[in-house]
Amino acid sequence: MTGAARGRRLLLVHAHPDDETIMTGGTIAHYLAQGAEVAVVTFTLGEEGEVIGRRWAGLVADGGADQLGGFRIGELSAALAELSPDGAEPLQPRFLGGAGRWRDSGMAGAPSSRNPRALVQAPLADLVAALLDELREFDPQVVVTYDAVGTYGHPDHRRVHEVCAAALAQHTAATGRPVKVYESVTEDSALRRGLADAAGRVPAGWRMPEPGELPSYPDAEITAQVDVGAVVGRKVAALAAHATQVTVAPSGTEYALSNTIVQPVFAVEHFRRVDDAAPPAGAPRETDLFEGIR
Repeated sequence: MTGAARGRRLLLVHAHPDDETIMTGGTIAHYLAQGAEVAVVTFTLGEEGEVIGRRWAGLVADGGADQLGGFRIGELSAALAELSPDGAEPLQPRFLGGAGRWRDSGMAGAPSSRNPRALVQAPLADLVAALLDELREFDPQVVVTYDAVGTYGHPDHRRVHEVCAAALAQHTAATGRPVKVYESVTEDSALRRGLADAAGRVPAGWRMPEPGELPSYPDAEITAQVDVGAVVGRKVAALAAHATQVTVAPSGTEYALSNTIVQPVFAVEHFRRVDDAAPPAGAPRETDLFEGIR
């Protein structure tokens, strides 16, 4: 562990297993390689996910064995191990309130969202209290969450954003210590470059996205970026570990979910800083999420 990294604590909150790798896998691997303390808190087991392929198709919730959530704990554990440095103790999953406390709500309007155990049905106060327990125990200087629209509108992503904002407000009020807060987002120009590069090698059965189909933010709204090129191979391996949800292209530079839409694997991950001390528009981008923290 380097002297600069000692004492650095990064908390990432995600809705389902695989979100951590898709959105922030490079950042997790980058800071673990530096020797920082990293915690990934996942709110549900991803029980309502659509399974790719036939091997594990019977695990699904709708008309299947409803065993997918337990299986995805193993996928998440394998992915976090891929993101961990060689020879180090693998990063272990943490689940809000304990594994299985709250259930994947499914997409907006799905019958699963009415399940009494669904994340969107849980009282906000209960979710906030559970995340406050994580904040008190881990005491991060930096937290990564979702934007208010939940990246692509998933109800659980929006719920994570809401819970994180409320819990952080209470935590900072109680401790008097500010926390740097970032939303994980996609830079528009990076997405366009990645898709242009991928256009000539789309695997059979996959398709390019329609204009605007993949969410992104204007470049001017990006306030931080982390170069994860040195660990992008770990990110690719972690994506492959989520095999029920993700397929990695033979090139290792793209992936697809069950919708078969091509998405680039980014060697730079982008963020919007949203805490009260966030820099003004037009300020130079941060290249270290711990910038300014002693």
